[in-house]
Amino acid sequence: MTKRPTIHLKSGEERRVLGGHPWIYSNELQSGPELKAIKPGTITTLRQADGKPIGLVFFNPKSLISGRVITRDHSLEIDVQFWRRRLERALKLRERLIDVPFYRLAHAEADGFPGCVIDRYGDVVVIDVSSAGMDAELETLSAAIDALLSPRVIVARGDGPARELEGLEPLSRVLKGNLDEPVEVIENGARFLCDPRAGQKTGWFFDQRDNRALIARLAKGAHVLDAYCYMSGFGNQALKAGAEHVLALDRSAPALEFAKRAAEINGHAARFETRMGDAFDVLPEIAAGQKRFDIVVADPPAFVKSKKDFHQGARAYRKLARLAASCVGKDGILMLCSCSHNMPADELIKQAARGIQEAGRNARMLYHTGAAPDHPVHPGLPESAYLKALTFAIE
Repeated sequence: MTKRPTIHLKSGEERRVLGGHPWIYSNELQSGPELKAIKPGTITTLRQADGKPIGLVFFNPKSLISGRVITRDHSLEIDVQFWRRRLERALKLRERLIDVPFYRLAHAEADGFPGCVIDRYGDVVVIDVSSAGMDAELETLSAAIDALLSPRVIVARGDGPARELEGLEPLSRVLKGNLDEPVEVIENGARFLCDPRAGQKTGWFFDQRDNRALIARLAKGAHVLDAYCYMSGFGNQALKAGAEHVLALDRSAPALEFAKRAAEINGHAARFETRMGDAFDVLPEIAAGQKRFDIVVADPPAFVKSKKDFHQGARAYRKLARLAASCVGKDGILMLCSCSHNMPADELIKQAARGIQEAGRNARMLYHTGAAPDHPVHPGLPESAYLKALTFAIE
């Protein structure tokens, strides 16, 4: 067995991790100069204060989240075969859940990949890495993916605050093959194009798959406003299900171009319209006019990126609910989404209800949904239940 460095928890700090939480915080560890000497991302044996082994973790002395649990079996070798077994388990579940090879193949800690997600676009696989440990394992993980799936292309991505907190530089690299053009996405029978190298995250947001299907079921004959549309997954799937017209709103010109291409590919470009702008600027203009929509979807980026943003973010969700509800016609539908794990569901419901009331409207909540099941929730990590989607019937 490989000789590994060892870290120890302080006395009494083992309960949370033994209870299933996959993270160890820096203030839970016994300090010492030997900890600072461990290279970020090193596979390390975690022990209780009395020396009893708990398992293996990725250790990073630079991060508040100092340890990320890999396995409870401290005797295992972390190699290509280890990651392949984890991938096989994840793949078996996805193939039971989804009938096309377009999904999140591995969802971070919930699937045993600490600080790493893997999305599959047919024969293109994208690894999005936010932890020093998985960053160090990239080549090994890529070899495991190649051995299991033999994809045409493997891309490694990573940027944003999570990598910064781990002391990592932004990442964009092709590990296998060539990727010179957009890749196809098939979701709920609709076709899209995305760019895994330049788009947001890995290029597409699979987490909204089931929520898009929900809106599509309600969309026959409807006029739909898809705000913060990105590539208008909601709008294009609504059109495929029989919506009369969609207005797709986003401030990103490249995203809107991909949305238009999707409308063309799916054969409903004549019923699809785009508008570039910020929703907080455009929605008041719509509300001031005569046009109302049968369905409004508002799926903004995270308004609460950290706990210090909570109150400001809560006000933003309330304001968005007020503006969006003002654009809904009589007996219409409003879906309000939040991808902020720091915004609890009960608080989002409260702010949405206040915003709808401020718009002078009454509402009944029909659905309270989350991410699609290829984004499983880790039972010991509430943060992994990040996505909330509230669907209201608006009077």
